[in-house]
Amino acid sequence: MMGLLDGALGQVAGSLLNGQGGAQGGDAAQAMLGGLLQQFGGGSGSSQGLLAAAMTLVQQQGGLEAIVQKLQSGGLGDVVQSWVGTGANAPVTGAQLQDALGGDVLQSVATQAGVSPEAAGTGLASVLPELVNQLTPGGSLPANSGDLLKSVMGMLNR
Repeated sequence: MMGLLDGALGQVAGSLLNGQGGAQGGDAAQAMLGGLLQQFGGGSGSSQGLLAAAMTLVQQQGGLEAIVQKLQSGGLGDVVQSWVGTGANAPVTGAQLQDALGGDVLQSVATQAGVSPEAAGTGLASVLPELVNQLTPGGSLPANSGDLLKSVMGMLNR
């Protein structure tokens, strides 16, 4: 089942990113989504739920660019820049994410993923940096990240 899902997600991402690098763009997209699924979607249902919840959070915050800006203005500028950049991702905690995003973000993520708020904080601190990292493979924000997120979420929710 996961192999089938990996292939389908790779095809969707390849078609969405095709204008940004031709065949290599499709290969990069398949690698990107395969990596996310391997890390967060191939385990328990809660890890796949956290991946879907993180994608929903990005959309609810206004998309990839908006959440990056919100996190930067919330005091996580250097941390978030490491996720977007091509180097290693700097760590973040659930409490830092909650402070930067405000409101009941962790409770919302927890409800969607079917986990406790503490587990949501820990999971989001693990998933969100990698999600941002994978969606910015060249070290910059892509123009079509919203389309990619919608397509991936649709396939994860099937």
